[in-house]
Amino acid sequence: MTRCSVITDPISFWHDAPGHPECHARLEAVLSAVPPDLPVYSATPASREDVERIHDSCYIRWLGQQCAVTTSVSYLDRETYITPRSFDTALHAAGAAVAASERAMDGEHCFSFMRPPGHHAERDRAMGFCLLNNTAIAAMHALESVDRVAIVDWDVHHGNGTQHAFYNSDRVLYCSVHQKGIFPYSGGVEEMGTGAGQGYTINVPLAAGATIGDYQLIFSEIFCPALRRHRPDLVIVSAGQDILKDDPLGWMQIQPKDFEVLTRLIQDTADGSLALVLEGGYGPSHGEALRYIISALKRMHEISVPDNPPASPATRALVSQLKKIHGLS
Repeated sequence: MTRCSVITDPISFWHDAPGHPECHARLEAVLSAVPPDLPVYSATPASREDVERIHDSCYIRWLGQQCAVTTSVSYLDRETYITPRSFDTALHAAGAAVAASERAMDGEHCFSFMRPPGHHAERDRAMGFCLLNNTAIAAMHALESVDRVAIVDWDVHHGNGTQHAFYNSDRVLYCSVHQKGIFPYSGGVEEMGTGAGQGYTINVPLAAGATIGDYQLIFSEIFCPALRRHRPDLVIVSAGQDILKDDPLGWMQIQPKDFEVLTRLIQDTADGSLALVLEGGYGPSHGEALRYIISALKRMHEISVPDNPPASPATRALVSQLKKIHGLS
């Protein structure tokens, strides 16, 4: 079995709005699924230098001030809340993503189980439950010591903030598969990067109801070939399990065991260990899905690919289109 660890911290408890989809109870459900033999490390806050590589300094200062004057729970927009401790909690979530990436570069698969999530957070704006862009901060930190990073985002929502952070860079390959036509209403196939980053953003907007057959085709025919071509020194997974069939915020048909297949596909393509960063995931089978992800990371057994439903004609047509525009054979 390969080395695998987890990073989490009780500070996440202080960013909480009971009844909100992105509440502390969802993290407790996830942590209950972590095998007891897995090493668990505490989070430390990201440095201001790391955060300012991704976020505007005025925004960081404003966010800290907004949390400081909040007495219980207040909202920055219709979906995104803060509490008096949210700024400190967000710094720890970003720091945990950085630490998970460092452990991956040292040869250990590492999953950051921290909240709030991050992939919607823009340079100067909180958005979609996200305050700081944990994955982007970790990727930019890694680029201080490696040449190339890849981010695979399987959350049901497009990671607009992560895409924008590296849209003009050829050092970060961003691959996102997400449900078409839902929040944040971005992530079309035509969004491919600009300047030096042209072609280093790959978006796969799938129709609602996609199954593991659709996802497996996307990973096998698009993401894995793109990863092999990019040859990243580090692969980070924006791990949003809201593509599960029972998730209240998405309409996909993924089962918990399907995550073992997706994780192994990335794992077998990447040269090194994976860093995984928690994004969405709000349904009752979230914990079970995490057990399958960890099973794949630990290589506890060989995976026999089940007799999955075939990819839909629409997905097959999308794969053909993506192969042409991204030059993938």
